[in-house]
Amino acid sequence: MRTDAQIERFRRLSVGPAGRTDVEIVLEEPRMGRPADDATAMMELPAKGSLGAAIFRVDDCDATFERLRAAGAEVMQEPMDQVHGVRDRAFRDPSANHLRFSGPLKG
Repeated sequence: MRTDAQIERFRRLSVGPAGRTDVEIVLEEPRMGRPADDATAMMELPAKGSLGAAIFRVDDCDATFERLRAAGAEVMQEPMDQVHGVRDRAFRDPSANHLRFSGPLKG
């Protein structure tokens, strides 16, 4: 973790790979720092799956899927082979973020 800041009633985190100061991923609540109308729109878009997703690489897509589903994660897409050469699936986290987990095709 690089930063962990409480900003009013929100929390902002940033993370990045060790030794790579040129890469930083910011995790923040979509309503943070936005006018009410914009905040409402920002909360609706991820709930529809309309914003881009964070994609995590895993060795076994199906095993990761079963583990996350068993833990109660909201499934957006069951595991499937994609035309671009990976097997992936999608979940929504408790903050309505669209998360994808991608792995090699099963052969």
